[in-house]
Amino acid sequence: MLFPLLVLTALFIFLVGVWLSTKARILPELKLQGGEQHFVSATGEKLPFPTPFSPDPSVSLSVVVPAFNEEKRLHLLLGPCLDHLLSRQTESPDFTFEIIIVLDGCTDNTHKVATTWLKKYPNLIRILDLNKNRGKGGAIRKGVMCARGALIIYTDADGATNFADIDKIEEKLKNVSKQGMGISCGSRAHLQGEAEIKRSFSRNILMWGFHLVVQFIGGVKNIKDTQCGFKMFTRKAAHFTFSNLHIERWAFDVELLWLAQQRSIPITEVQVNWREIAGSHLEEEDTRLVSIKMFLDLLQMRLLYMFGLWKVKKNNVND
Repeated sequence: MLFPLLVLTALFIFLVGVWLSTKARILPELKLQGGEQHFVSATGEKLPFPTPFSPDPSVSLSVVVPAFNEEKRLHLLLGPCLDHLLSRQTESPDFTFEIIIVLDGCTDNTHKVATTWLKKYPNLIRILDLNKNRGKGGAIRKGVMCARGALIIYTDADGATNFADIDKIEEKLKNVSKQGMGISCGSRAHLQGEAEIKRSFSRNILMWGFHLVVQFIGGVKNIKDTQCGFKMFTRKAAHFTFSNLHIERWAFDVELLWLAQQRSIPITEVQVNWREIAGSHLEEEDTRLVSIKMFLDLLQMRLLYMFGLWKVKKNNVND
């Protein structure tokens, strides 16, 4: 009995090692490729994006919007977003901003919809058209790479979060930032009780299990809602976390926060107003399969960092 058990154990360790070695070769892509290096102005002229992760900001705020097949929902974000930021600009002329719409390998008319908004606000919107679909985390990283803001926020294209809550997010960020480093996360944790009543028992089980996985495998402590798509970074914090980010799909938020905690970057959570918007891409996939994918992503993340196959560059806020 002992020999077969040892053989199975050795085989399991070998297969895990092979799996980890293939993942270890996946390094963060820190360059814009081909057509990604340029954005198209409202007049049709091709202009270069800034050098990726350039250290010096030239606008107050960058809003990065990942969009994969969002032709029916993009206006739900852009309308309130522009209204709020233009109103703020009227009150404070020194405030400047940009909106970077990252088209993540779209196969519908999202490009056409984004271009319509670009023509209406040519100096405020830029479109980054990725060569291929990278997933939400990968799309946001590409947007952050060419963002010009002193502060950088990413937000979902469906407008589920009330964009006016950005003022609270920014205020808390400025209060906790240390040596130019800080992250302020929108949080829906205060809505959890109501959401649990509406969800099925099986989905609640998956949700509770995910929170445990985030804490004990993902290693993220004291953050109640890691997955809200409304997070603001100081420029230095954005460059550190996203230049180290490996995971490009569902679990990327957890890796971002884990990286920040490893380097003692201050993180705060802020309650935001949020509503369910029909057409979520999560609804299109089997929730159980998504949960398994996220679990595997977090497991590989911890193991690869633990064994030094993924490395974090040294840049501690306390240094």
